[in-house]
Amino acid sequence: MGARGLAGRLAAARAGALVGREPERAVLDRMLSGAAQAPFVAYLHGPGGIGKSSLVRYAARQAELTGRRVVHVDGRFLDADPRRLEEAAAPACTEPGAVLLIDTFEQCQPLEAWLRDTFLLRLADHAIVVVASRVAPDADWSLDPGWAQLFTALAVQPLDAAQSDALLAARGVPAEQRGAFVAFAGGSPLALSLAASVPPAAPGAPWYPTGDILTTLVERLVGDVPSAVHRRALEVVAQAYVTREPLLRKVLGDQDTNTVFSWLRQLPYIEATPEGLHPHDAVRATLEADLRWRDPERYDDVRARISLAGLHAVRSATADDALLLVAEWMFLFRDQGGPDRLYNYRTHPHIEDTPLRSEDVPGVLRMAEEAEGPASAAAVAHWLRRQPEAFRVHRYAGSSAPVSFMAILRLDAPLPEDRAEDPVIAAVWDLVEAAAPLGPGEHLGIRRFAVQPGGHQQPSPLMDLISRRTIAEEMRSHGRAVTFTVFEDADLWGRYLAKAGMPKVAAVDVGGLRQHVFGRDWRRQTVEQWVQHRARTALTPVATWPATASTSGPGDQLPRAAFEEGVLEALRTWHTSREFATSVLLHSHLVTPGSPDPTADLRGAITTALDAIQTDPAGVKAHEALTATYITALRTHKAAARRLGVPYGTYRRHLALAKERLIEQLLRQPATTSTPTPAHSSPKE
Repeated sequence: MGARGLAGRLAAARAGALVGREPERAVLDRMLSGAAQAPFVAYLHGPGGIGKSSLVRYAARQAELTGRRVVHVDGRFLDADPRRLEEAAAPACTEPGAVLLIDTFEQCQPLEAWLRDTFLLRLADHAIVVVASRVAPDADWSLDPGWAQLFTALAVQPLDAAQSDALLAARGVPAEQRGAFVAFAGGSPLALSLAASVPPAAPGAPWYPTGDILTTLVERLVGDVPSAVHRRALEVVAQAYVTREPLLRKVLGDQDTNTVFSWLRQLPYIEATPEGLHPHDAVRATLEADLRWRDPERYDDVRARISLAGLHAVRSATADDALLLVAEWMFLFRDQGGPDRLYNYRTHPHIEDTPLRSEDVPGVLRMAEEAEGPASAAAVAHWLRRQPEAFRVHRYAGSSAPVSFMAILRLDAPLPEDRAEDPVIAAVWDLVEAAAPLGPGEHLGIRRFAVQPGGHQQPSPLMDLISRRTIAEEMRSHGRAVTFTVFEDADLWGRYLAKAGMPKVAAVDVGGLRQHVFGRDWRRQTVEQWVQHRARTALTPVATWPATASTSGPGDQLPRAAFEEGVLEALRTWHTSREFATSVLLHSHLVTPGSPDPTADLRGAITTALDAIQTDPAGVKAHEALTATYITALRTHKAAARRLGVPYGTYRRHLALAKERLIEQLLRQPATTSTPTPAHSSPKE
């Protein structure tokens, strides 16, 4: 009685933990009820850990509640021997209305034809069958006109984000911890359950899968792998957005990639699409995390090889195909862009990237003036005359009207008219002539304009295409010595560009609008070196722009551009102690050499400078904007604007002025001594 009671409690608990799966459960319920037109065989298939066994247990529980006899067979113990299956399933041949459940059928998949054509014909009246396998059913079930009416295949899909969250809630995981689990698990119930079993070491601490979790997941999701070459192929599949034979060949070298690729495409957790091979999200996340945990050096090596192969693919493609290949290459860095996720590797088929047409010019000039003002529009007009081929215009599919535009200029000599018409180009040539003069046959490239009215330079599909075109140009150009890109919002884009090895080198006033220039000298690091270095996770950007005396501030030990970016990064990470403790400003004059608590010195210096900017009404507004945005740390900039009671545009102007004033104040500020951090600015742990 006690054992039956325990079995009942276990079954009830498992049934209560089953989340989602409404379509599959509906089919099973119809079969169990004996409804007309209900199938006789339901074949559940999907990768390991996706929840097939949970559905089998659901069918068993529902069958018992209706008084049906349940015959449960585990394919792991059949050894593909039909006699063993006959013996295990014998009661279903004598008990009318029996429910035959065959789980882990992939272990005896060679019996599929015999099961269909021989054994199932012997079952008792009104019996039904549920089969669960990692391998999809063969086509003969559907091609046979008789079985086609009695058989249904149910592909068990990953849980969506809401269902994953519900599963974690049922397991008692706090709401603030579920996001990391959901992101890792990719909708796999097994991965979610294992992740939930080992919560973060401390409340609020970031969660990472442990070695034990990864070992279990690899065993359950992936299973046995035939050889080391097959294992390396899986490591490639886990990192690349899509895997094709040429990519495997470039990464694995002289291995038998044709055989390995054929093996990959047969795996139940690999989807073969017209693009190539995609792994199930949970398998991708598990293989990636497992390799990074087991062998960080090989993990980085695989990424670097894939990145270099991506460069070669972009270079050998047509100009238009290169955009899609750049997007695939960018998938490698989907977790390195920070919470803003500035770039998106997915396609945008609803937007067309096209050359400039003569009829586009009025619309382009109108967009430039609307987004950046008349001075910027005048610069656009100059370059439309000088280099119309440098412009790309974006339109929504089916429409001829431009909705955004960009320009990548190619310059090999400083011309007086260029300097006179465009102050950004004047500043760029000054930088090049002072620090990195061009040699014979060399040129500079600059992504000068990136204009999308309405959401100017904010992450969007339009900005994605602008970024892809810019990267493709860098990868495919010949003779380019130095390159620049220009953004109005340095706070948003500067951190990403700094991680990519492209520091800020200048800030230029264009008609009252501050334009920030980021630069790279390809003679210090080639494109081939850059794509490999960029892919390595222990990322330390290579110095790709020479520091000069003009870039340094008084009393500063850092180049001015690095100092400015350091101030903005310190504000952004004010409430993240671990990131704040890595600030570049810890090596500046703001920190006393040998201080026992350099981060306290830095916090004290910033709060002192923040208080000191309140010298006039504009400074008071600047102080309020910075405090509301970073120290009080409201969730969004729009929330900060509401707190200050000003329109969003006014708030942005206050915030831009505040950053400039704070940076100037910090540059003038003498070295600090270690001081307690004011109570109102203490970091949240």
